[in-house]
Amino acid sequence: MKKTILTLAVAVSTCFLVSCGEGNAKSKIKKENIATALKRDNDISKGAPIAKFDKEVYDFGKVAEGDIVETTFVITNTGKSDLVITDAKATCGCTVPIWPKEAIAPGKTADIKVSFNTNGKPNKQSKSVTLSTNTENGREIIKISGMVVPKEK
Repeated sequence: MKKTILTLAVAVSTCFLVSCGEGNAKSKIKKENIATALKRDNDISKGAPIAKFDKEVYDFGKVAEGDIVETTFVITNTGKSDLVITDAKATCGCTVPIWPKEAIAPGKTADIKVSFNTNGKPNKQSKSVTLSTNTENGREIIKISGMVVPKEK
């Protein structure tokens, strides 16, 4: 048993040593990756983008069950580099966000549209949309809330 373990250990060690010794590391560097990294580092040195919203919570008040509530959040990039929203996830499938896919330049604004289908969602409701961004936090959260008056049975 000891011979088997020792033989296996020697074989694995030999594989690591042989695979690490191949080629010149300098030849594996791609020039386009260097250019991308330099641009990224330059953007980072400017400072992270800062997301400011016209409102972070939208209260839709009282609505009848079955209505679709829609609102628009205006986001402004008050930072010094481009703001990128890579994803937007809602707390449930009844809430659908539509966000800008292109970068938001410093000082510019964009719209984030959120719709909420109240069908099957009676009573007090509060839904969140989490935006994955390149801000310092890495995510921003906006919310909608209100009262959904149940259908009469």
